[in-house]
Parts: sequence; structure tokens; C-alpha cells
Amino acid sequence: MMVEYLPILILFIIALGFAVTNVILSAIFGTQKPTAEKLTPYECGIDPVGSARERFSVKFYLIAMLFVIFDIEVVFLYPWAVAFQSLKLFGFIEMVIFIGILFICYLYIWKRGGLEWE
Repeated sequence: MMVEYLPILILFIIALGFAVTNVILSAIFGTQKPTAEKLTPYECGIDPVGSARERFSVKFYLIAMLFVIFDIEVVFLYPWAVAFQSLKLFGFIEMVIFIGILFICYLYIWKRGGLEWE
């Protein structure tokens, strides 16, 4: 039974060997001429402003996480929309409860000032 997995193992070993070989050959034969221009951070073709080690406000990360959370919750609407015909009234009530909970969470975050950018 394990013989059936042998081609996958061989392919994995070949891919891993190829990747490791390319990294090693690049380190050995690649030209390494670091200059000040090459070592500067690249920011969309614009000269960098400030330090690359600058700290961001925690508020930035909170808003980003809230966006991801609400975005993922909206993804749950697609399977519901596809199966809406077969779910009938039960599916509709469940989705109203789900959207209601999302709306309450949104209001809570809004009232707490989680969406304020200062």
C-alpha cells in the first residue's frame, strides 16, 4: 500500500533537491557587490522617508484585524446564497441571526471607537 505513495515521495525529494541546489549554487557563483544604492529599502520607486524600523500605531493593526474578521464573515454569505433555495425559511432565519450578530459586533466596535483613525 505504501508503494503507491512512492512517486509522490520521489517528486518531493527531487523538488527539495532542486530548491536546495539552486540556493547553494546562487550563494557560491552569484556576484555579490553590495552598494549603498542596493541596500536601501525599496518603496514603490519613491525615495524612502524615515527609518525602516519605524513603529506603527497599534490602532493600524486593530483596524486591519477588524477588516479581516468582517471580510471573512462576509465570505460565509456566498455558500448561503448558493443554497438559499434548498434551505427555505430555516436558512433565512439562521442568516438573519448571523447578520444580526455581525451587526451588533459592528455597533459595539463603532461605539468603542475601534474604527476611529487619529
